[in-house]
Amino acid sequence: MKIAIPNKGRLQQPSLQFLSSVGIKPLATDERSLIVPTSWEGVQLVLMRTEDIPNLVENGAADIGITGMDYVIESRADVEDLIRLDFGKAKISLAVPLSWNISDVSELKREIKIATKYYNIAREYITRKNINAKIVKISGAAEVMPSLGAADAIIDVVSTGTTLKLHGLKEIDTVMETYATIIGNRYWLKSEEADKINLVLTMMKGALSARGKKMIFMNVKDKDLEKVLASLPAMLAPAISKLSKSDAWEVITVVNEDCLPEIVAKAMIAGAKDIVILGIEKVIR
Repeated sequence: MKIAIPNKGRLQQPSLQFLSSVGIKPLATDERSLIVPTSWEGVQLVLMRTEDIPNLVENGAADIGITGMDYVIESRADVEDLIRLDFGKAKISLAVPLSWNISDVSELKREIKIATKYYNIAREYITRKNINAKIVKISGAAEVMPSLGAADAIIDVVSTGTTLKLHGLKEIDTVMETYATIIGNRYWLKSEEADKINLVLTMMKGALSARGKKMIFMNVKDKDLEKVLASLPAMLAPAISKLSKSDAWEVITVVNEDCLPEIVAKAMIAGAKDIVILGIEKVIR
């Protein structure tokens, strides 16, 4: 089984960290290696340009891949969008020179040249917005094109806007929102690797489901059990078990980390003791 991941750029390290949380860790140490064995037997990583991954997955060179939704749409590859990831969030925006006295796309009155690596996305956008523009397709840094006189404006990825300002540009419209996603070949279910792919996807979903969750263990006296249970949220319901040779119960529940202080405080007020809090690696549903 082959998993395509970015060989560089803003999605590479988050992709490797995510795979590590699943239990898939690269074993090769040579940075020049493009096909890398992993800690999972029979699973390889294929390191490719982020923008090439949709077509590689479509053509079966990789079974699944991690890439940006912007590249999935731009490539028009016939792939299956399997799992939305919680990293790689950014905007594809239209930006113009700071010197232009406009703040909205509706104020563009003359024909302009727009430099972008997103030709298909840009073409659809200017048609939808009825913008009189010529698309200048590039593969390098878009931000420098207006200052070079190669274009009037750009359509490009914007995370914080700092790079735009450094090059004398400002956003005037959001073309689309993008994020990292896991895509699959349309025919993966018929693949010889279908069982392994399904297991990997299940573990990936489990790792995502566990993000931001904690498991709480506590001891509760018989007389306080009802009050403590009433104070606790849970994925389904708190698990309880009677402690041997005692009038107390062990109560176990899973909660969102951002609610943890409030939940612990309520449980203690209700009578919970000996509270232990643990991290969760995966939640398999």
